[in-house]
Amino acid sequence: MTKRDYYEILSVTRTSTTDEIKSSYRKLAMKYHPDKNPGDKEAEEKFKELAEAYEILSDGNKKQRYDQFGHQGVNMGGSSQGFENVNDIFSHFGDIFGQGGGGGSIFDEFFGGGSRRGRQRQQGTPGSDMKITLALTLEEISEGVEKVLKVKKFTSCNTCSGSGAKGESGYASCAQCGGSGEIRQVSRSVFGQFVNVAACPACHGEGRIIKDKCDTCHGEGRVKNEEEISVKVPSGVQEGNYIPLENRGNAGIRGGQPGDLLIYLEEKEHEFFIRDEDNIIFDLDLSFIDAALGADVVVPTLKGKAKLEIDPGTQSGKILKMKHKGIKKLHSESRGDQLVRVNVFTPVKLNAKEKEILKQLKTSDNFSPDSRKKKKDEKSFFKGVFN
Repeated sequence: MTKRDYYEILSVTRTSTTDEIKSSYRKLAMKYHPDKNPGDKEAEEKFKELAEAYEILSDGNKKQRYDQFGHQGVNMGGSSQGFENVNDIFSHFGDIFGQGGGGGSIFDEFFGGGSRRGRQRQQGTPGSDMKITLALTLEEISEGVEKVLKVKKFTSCNTCSGSGAKGESGYASCAQCGGSGEIRQVSRSVFGQFVNVAACPACHGEGRIIKDKCDTCHGEGRVKNEEEISVKVPSGVQEGNYIPLENRGNAGIRGGQPGDLLIYLEEKEHEFFIRDEDNIIFDLDLSFIDAALGADVVVPTLKGKAKLEIDPGTQSGKILKMKHKGIKKLHSESRGDQLVRVNVFTPVKLNAKEKEILKQLKTSDNFSPDSRKKKKDEKSFFKGVFN
């Protein structure tokens, strides 16, 4: 009998991602699961067919061979030959129904089952993540910087070493779970037993409760404190970027896993510069005389001051580039540029002598727009309109 296409069986396409394939399998496997369809042979066959298809398409190497050679390709090198019965599936994927060997099961995740191995006893309650903002100057962003931050947060209690109790004698075994830290519920079907395992609500999975609390932290195993934390900020970061510091957030309760510290970066407004990616922009106010005659001017940079040559006849709005005077790029040794935007200053107040000089200059052709060019532009404009 000709086998159906695995992609068709799982209702996915060849371009579907691993997560999409997994999601579709979960939905269909739940639909045709034997416990939901007792005595239905057709559902059982579809369940086996789904498991076979998922076994191939969830494995990168098998999927590649199947895409290239079809069903013949998955038989190369001893690949899957399919599942003969439901018990083969349970044995292959795990022991959610209490019939297989060790190891995790995809059905543990999909159907919420537990294995006979039991679960590791949980220690404490995890701490929460923290978010703080770190403001940086463009100079710090340009070169990278190491900052020492004072962070107010929960830290482990030194008196009880985070246990929350006065020594080991301060604990007692949880009466509800008998010290296992878990509560089990067993249900049975024709295919075996289904074991649901959950954390004990009385001890929150710890398996023990505190009978004699620490006087410092009052049983929490943590106290409010201020801690100095060093963080290295690389060059080229931007506002909105963040640096995660694993396990540097709030300490957990009674030895629980600490949270993370997320440091969000903020750019301080600069006195002279505007940032444009890895370039910086500086607005240079230039006198009419310097713009006309040319000049050597001194401008600020991220590393101090530098000379900049202004060519004669420089127009307002012109951009002058100072190469490699910008920000050092992220994870790179190269730099952006400093862009100097020229603004020619027009005097607001003139005395009588200055006015007389400018009136004399006004008659010079060099101080007037090129009349010939202007007439040529006007002629081209009207020609384009009326032709």
